[in-house]
Amino acid sequence: MKKVFFLDTVHPILSERLTQSGEYECIEAHDWTREHCESQLGDAHGLVIRSRFTMDESFLKFTPALQFIARSGAGMENIDEMYCSGRGIKLYNAPEGNRNAVGEHALGMLLSMMNKIHTANRDVKNGIWDREGNRGTELDGKTVGIIGYGNNGKAFAKKLRGFDITLLAYDKYRTGFGDDFVIEATLEALLRKSDVISFHIPQNEETIYFADQEFFDALGKPIYLLNLSRGKIVETKSLIDSITKGTIISAGLDVNEFEKKSFEQFFDQTDNEELKFLLESDRILLTPHVGGWTSESYYKLSSVLADKILDKENN
Repeated sequence: MKKVFFLDTVHPILSERLTQSGEYECIEAHDWTREHCESQLGDAHGLVIRSRFTMDESFLKFTPALQFIARSGAGMENIDEMYCSGRGIKLYNAPEGNRNAVGEHALGMLLSMMNKIHTANRDVKNGIWDREGNRGTELDGKTVGIIGYGNNGKAFAKKLRGFDITLLAYDKYRTGFGDDFVIEATLEALLRKSDVISFHIPQNEETIYFADQEFFDALGKPIYLLNLSRGKIVETKSLIDSITKGTIISAGLDVNEFEKKSFEQFFDQTDNEELKFLLESDRILLTPHVGGWTSESYYKLSSVLADKILDKENN
């Protein structure tokens, strides 16, 4: 029986389907310390993770029998892919499982910002009836730019099809994806023409601080910015400078560079002036990294991983 250790909590459909196959013994280890994992994972055939531990050599050297790592989510930045490749460890993720959730969340954030729903709600509840201060802007007639046209970028584009907009998409590693609604664009053209820019790219050495001061200075007009990818894609100090200058009208951040692996520690950074700006500015809409975190995606992420593991491992 192949042992699969669940180092994080995921929907039980994954362990149920692996167990039902008769090939796997699923072991719950989501409350194990790193030290306990190091002493118990010697016969692990597979690991199921989210983000609790970094899967690098210092951790994986204790897993000599490991054949696969399955991440319940899309991003793989907490896995040393080169090291795993060298050891022949297969890697599975599940961007198909939460792409719809991300697309819906992106649209919700955008409409909230443009119509000032978040500030209007706060004002009314505080006894302030400010119609002019909460006057909105319509999405129709605008140009939306999507950076990264993979699972999540495509899902957001699908949600935008009901609007009378021009949709530009840039992806460094994909071409030929344009159609009657999506216009394949260069990054330069997207920055120059867009009224809205949304990030849907992974975090790696190429993309950390992709949106820096040079990026914002290249914009052709003031924009609404969305980031539902990873926090370090957007350099906060440059974002704040651009908001102050008026280059950024408003930013919707489901992720930000000050997130911690233990999200509860996020608010302990009391001396961080940039984080303080994000928390206090009406021009920043924040959500706690829940863009892909719905009741439906919780199930789908595990179901997609089960499909991939059972297909690849048993064929």
